[in-house]
Amino acid sequence: MAKKMNAFYAQSGGVTAVINASAAGVIETARANSKHIGKVYAGRNGIIGALQEELIDTSKESAKAIAALRYTPSGAFGSCRYKLKGLEQSKAQYDRLMEVFQAHNIGYFFYNGGGDSADTCHKVSQLAETMGYPIQAIHVPKTVDNDLPITDNCPGFGSVAKYIAVATREASYDVRSMCATSTKVFVLEVMGRHAGWIAAAGALAADKSNDIPVVILFPEVIFNREKFMTAVKEKVAQYGYCSVVVSEGVHHEDGKFLAETGLKDAFGHSQLGGAAPVVAGMIQEDLGLKYHWAVADYLQRAGRHIASATDVEQAYAMGKAAVELALKGRNAVMPTVVRKSNKPYRWTVGEAPLSEVANVEKMMPMEYISSDGFSITPEGRAYLEPLIAGEDYPPYKNGMPNYVTLKNVLIAQKLEPYKV
Repeated sequence: MAKKMNAFYAQSGGVTAVINASAAGVIETARANSKHIGKVYAGRNGIIGALQEELIDTSKESAKAIAALRYTPSGAFGSCRYKLKGLEQSKAQYDRLMEVFQAHNIGYFFYNGGGDSADTCHKVSQLAETMGYPIQAIHVPKTVDNDLPITDNCPGFGSVAKYIAVATREASYDVRSMCATSTKVFVLEVMGRHAGWIAAAGALAADKSNDIPVVILFPEVIFNREKFMTAVKEKVAQYGYCSVVVSEGVHHEDGKFLAETGLKDAFGHSQLGGAAPVVAGMIQEDLGLKYHWAVADYLQRAGRHIASATDVEQAYAMGKAAVELALKGRNAVMPTVVRKSNKPYRWTVGEAPLSEVANVEKMMPMEYISSDGFSITPEGRAYLEPLIAGEDYPPYKNGMPNYVTLKNVLIAQKLEPYKV
């Protein structure tokens, strides 16, 4: 680009413990390249901020505040579940995006999210090309579901996996101590609509030093009530207790989710919730065992206090790489994590075209799921263990994590109001 242009960064979809680390990577790298990139504006509440011309001027934040994003969970600028449809159906919205970008001299678009935001990012790059307005659209990967293709793993997943592995181990110790006269089965529900990566992490609770009975229910494995009850019954008979980790997306043979509510979210996905009590109820009905259940819900993706050091490092690296790709003139691409080896764990940064990323879900490979369908294989463990490795604790003050809250100063609007 001949003249120096500004950048726009936005966070999309469900937030994570490390999405702000990616934001720090973007902003700090852009600041370090101020000869080529002007200001970095952030969308207030994701892409909605661009549509409504609610742009946050990140230059108003100190270097210390931006650095603190690395250890602060959730979305510092606000996120949203808002899907832009195809160019034909949503032409007015895409035209509005281009209008806002032009009004504020924005030539770089960094969209931090999952599959739906990769699709939006791809469409923006296509539209910019047809309109002749130079926008370099780079997707920054993020999703706790770990279901983006091509990249070895997704920033956000490693910390959720660590949270679930630790929670499953600690809850199992609790149940073990009480099972003689009290609870026999503990059921933990985790996120994962179609992909069972998070549920798989529950199996890491058990290892050579921790002989813990854990049964995993994956979305990739059709739920068989009889087989499941047999597995639980055998574990309880052997150990006196059992822990069950159930993905929210576990479904029957007809495709219906165990926890389907009948409602839809903003993306048209079935609203889920309640797989744990459903499974617990079945255990009570079929086996007559005393149980407790819990839903990890937002706790699993907000738990920055127990984030994986690997995850934090990779999240920051993806934000940094996105800016570096843009400076190299790349467009419609996403930086990726490329695994080089498991032991020792080595990885590097790669690149993937958005045309091969958008709207593609990566499921758990069946070779990672044990033959009985209720645990993980050694290959699955070898994949997962490096992603939860290491601790990156936030600073504490008065016994509590000392996170940062940004000022989020909006710039002056130049265009007519726009209602989403």
